[in-house]
Amino acid sequence: MLLPRINPTYHHLAAAPQPPEIVSTESASTSSLVDVDTPSVRTVPSDFGEQEIQTETQAARRDREEEQRRAEADLAKKKAAGKARKADSFLTKWFGDMNDGASAALVISNLVGVVGLSGFLGYKAWDLHARNRLSWQNVGLGLGIMGVVGAVEGVFGRYLYKGKKNQS
Repeated sequence: MLLPRINPTYHHLAAAPQPPEIVSTESASTSSLVDVDTPSVRTVPSDFGEQEIQTETQAARRDREEEQRRAEADLAKKKAAGKARKADSFLTKWFGDMNDGASAALVISNLVGVVGLSGFLGYKAWDLHARNRLSWQNVGLGLGIMGVVGAVEGVFGRYLYKGKKNQS
């Protein structure tokens, strides 16, 4: 294998120049070193990796997200309250617009319905008792039905009363 021949005239260009030497006029001092006992050094608790929020940025982001969730929940509540008010005013107006004959007929039909349902449930309970098949489950079911009917009657009765009160 042949090696290339180096031209002797360019031999001084092949070596890199010597780097300049920096002469330090300062004495070696340890004053710029950080002392581990000073409060400027922060240590991390041993459970740092297990913490849910590890940085101030995460905490700020979570605060913003929570604030946004609260704002959205408040908006949803306001919308639901607006719809409820609209339904409330509709029912009040509807019952208020009824003439006295229609509202009296509604009250009488509700009374007949409640009395009729109570009578039917009482008859069924008596029949079950006569056959020794009346249980607390049957009694609870009958009371539950009467409770639901009573609650519905109470709600619609309130609207009827409010509508008639506003009309007077």
